[in-house]
Amino acid sequence: MPGGPGAPSSPAASSGSSRAAPSGIAACPPSPPPLARGSPQASGPRRGASVPQKLAETLSSQYGLNVFVAGLLFLLAWAVHATGVGKSDLLCVLTALMLLQLLWMLWYVGRSYMQRRLIRPKDTHAGARWLRGSITLFAFITVILGCLKVAYFIGFSECLSATEGVFPVTHAVHTLLQVYFLWGHAKDIIMSFKTLERFGVIHSVFTNLLLWANSVLNESKHQLNEHKERLITLGFGNITIVLDDHTPQCNCTPPALCSALSHGIYYLYPFNIEYQILASTMLYVLWKNIGRRVDSSQHQKMQCRFDGVLVGSVLGLTVLAATIAVVVVYMIHIGRSKSKSESALIMFYLYAITVLLLMGAAGLVGSWIYRVDEKSLDESKNPARKLDVDLLVATASGSWLLSWGSILAIACAETRPPYTWYNLPYSVLVIVEKYVQNIFIIESVHLEPEGVPEDVRTLRVVTVCSGEAAALAASTLGSQGMAQDGSPAVNGNLCLQQRCGKEDQESGWEGATGTTRCLDFLQGGMKRRLLRNITAFLFLCNISLWIPPAFGCRPEYDNGLEEIVFGFEPWIIVVNLAMPFSIFYRMHAAAALFEVYCKI
Repeated sequence: MPGGPGAPSSPAASSGSSRAAPSGIAACPPSPPPLARGSPQASGPRRGASVPQKLAETLSSQYGLNVFVAGLLFLLAWAVHATGVGKSDLLCVLTALMLLQLLWMLWYVGRSYMQRRLIRPKDTHAGARWLRGSITLFAFITVILGCLKVAYFIGFSECLSATEGVFPVTHAVHTLLQVYFLWGHAKDIIMSFKTLERFGVIHSVFTNLLLWANSVLNESKHQLNEHKERLITLGFGNITIVLDDHTPQCNCTPPALCSALSHGIYYLYPFNIEYQILASTMLYVLWKNIGRRVDSSQHQKMQCRFDGVLVGSVLGLTVLAATIAVVVVYMIHIGRSKSKSESALIMFYLYAITVLLLMGAAGLVGSWIYRVDEKSLDESKNPARKLDVDLLVATASGSWLLSWGSILAIACAETRPPYTWYNLPYSVLVIVEKYVQNIFIIESVHLEPEGVPEDVRTLRVVTVCSGEAAALAASTLGSQGMAQDGSPAVNGNLCLQQRCGKEDQESGWEGATGTTRCLDFLQGGMKRRLLRNITAFLFLCNISLWIPPAFGCRPEYDNGLEEIVFGFEPWIIVVNLAMPFSIFYRMHAAAALFEVYCKI
């Protein structure tokens, strides 16, 4: 008996109708019958198991935020000389947080060693080798910084508390163990003791962020004192003459050595700042990966080749050499006299305008190549990539805040010095260049890498279409992404939807013709070589633009125009808040561009 109108009369008819479906449209199979209550694949227990995991994630994140807020209040109290809060109290809190993290890392490493024979899932996108190499370099300089602080403490031991000697030693041990931990476990996907591990990892994240904030505060105080001394030299002592100096109130023997140590410490702070923020980002990815299910398709290992990038490397190294020269001349002339200060500012603005124009042009060319050479996007879930993109946009807001402040100050100022007309295009170009560069990087990291098999791309389309994390077994896919019986590959109620209609197909042919005409001169390896040169040039330029603000070349401090319009203290607060994000943006953009270079 027929099963009703529209139903196939027999299983054979049903199979035939399925095969008769056009190849471009995959027919959606009927939903499978509900599983038994006791079945291990039933959805009920899986939903119930996710509730405590989500609760643990919420509780751990709130714990971490409370630790961070409390630590920031301690930092603020010390910065404003609050009654009853001294530097020793602040260092005691930071030391206690580091010791607690050390205990957790030792427990985790020991438990991992005892279970080393177990096969554990890994996130191949997290903890790239070049990233771990970078954090190792910054950690090595951080340990040197700790040694200088210990020597400084020994020189002033008569009037310094013991905590100022214990803190750098604890920080050095914390740094060494944390680098070892990140090298061995940054890719881990933790599937046991998940609640405890969430609290341990999030505690580590915010401990590193507090250490980063402490370093930023110390470095900003040093920069502010130098800025006040320059204002006094230039005759602006009526703005402020009080130096926020924390020099110990006793003599150091020998004085020359102590002075050298004091200055050397602040030149190493930029590397310590980068180390802390990189460590916190890697630990955050580890926290996001706790309990996560990864798909069976792992991305191919990227191998970086450094051939064929002569033009981009030469241009980038030229910019790097010019940056070092400009920073040296700037630091020598700024604050010496009014004329020398204005000439130093004009020199810096002209140099920066040139570099930003070249970087903006390179980013536009790279984005145009992506526009005319359409590729599929990698839509797979990737916490490391999502964090990179979010940080890229968020940290760019620091420079945008400073640039818009300068533009507003130029528009509202009653008198405008000669260097003002160089400051205006510089501020505009900072906004435009970061906007263009962000588009280029974000589009690059979301493209499918070269050489990804077609069956993996089809698998990702199926996963995105279903909205679930379950992956289709690659063994059921043929070379063209089809099942072994010739029908479109489906899994349960997954289906490949028709991507384009007849009108889209016609417009696609027209677009393909136009694309072919645009890329006639970029056939073969020319397109890839051009993109790699652009990426190498942008990579070196971002490192070059990281150097001036990191080592004291900050025209936002020294031109005086914004301070006259907004007031000294409001503008200094804005600069001190925005400058660390602006500095980190350049290093983070350089890291993202290195990954883009390896994908091309």
